[in-house]
Amino acid sequence: MDRTIVAEIDGRLADIKRHHNVSIPLAVESGSRAWGFPSPDSDYDCRFVFVRAVSETFTLFPERDVIETPLTPILDVNGWELSKALKLLLKGNVVVVEWLTSPLVYQCNSDFRAAFLEIAGEVADRSLTARHYYHLAANHLDRFLSAEEDVPLRKLFYALRPLMALKWLEENPNSVIAPMNFPSLCAGVPLELSVLDTINELMARKAETRELGNGPIPLPIRAFLTAEFPRMQFWKDGVQERRPGSERLLDAFWREWTHRLAPGE
Repeated sequence: MDRTIVAEIDGRLADIKRHHNVSIPLAVESGSRAWGFPSPDSDYDCRFVFVRAVSETFTLFPERDVIETPLTPILDVNGWELSKALKLLLKGNVVVVEWLTSPLVYQCNSDFRAAFLEIAGEVADRSLTARHYYHLAANHLDRFLSAEEDVPLRKLFYALRPLMALKWLEENPNSVIAPMNFPSLCAGVPLELSVLDTINELMARKAETRELGNGPIPLPIRAFLTAEFPRMQFWKDGVQERRPGSERLLDAFWREWTHRLAPGE
């Protein structure tokens, strides 16, 4: 992590808090750096959760529930209002859960993060989480597995990570939140040594070069994808099984933390 860029991110977050009169109880890295397979030129994808002043929350004419900053070749910094994050969590969007489990943290209220993770574990829907990961994997694998020509090798990671998340959920039937970090996912599922060695080699190469280039899918990975992806088809049409009282729990969480974190008027 480049200290100069991290300092620029901190500066942007400070400007957001000042210009928008919000608090930011959580700001994390959410891209390939947090996933565990960065390249030397990977950009920085900072995502944050923000809370507005109480008077700006209880209004008929609310501000947007997203705050965005200018995109640069190096920086992508934007965030969601707490209410938006909670509503998307209930719909099966795993993005906010991954923010909560990111290993790279810029700013954090530890009590808020722990409480958010706890309630996410209570209300997140396992079948919708798995469906989300299935479709992420399918978006890439439908192209890769039918391709007769070379594929962008770096794109393999964007198919492998959600597929590993599905395998991790399969190995942990009582869990609804899979690790965000790709090496942690790989460590938590049974893999053939040839598959793991090939993944580790590709990650090492990706960490050292700006572009892996195109090439054939390595045979151990192709065999793994061909065997595992069709087996995960049963997640494709996951139906929400919302736990009774989920809305009430999230509403109470939102009210409590809005009052605890809201900036002064």
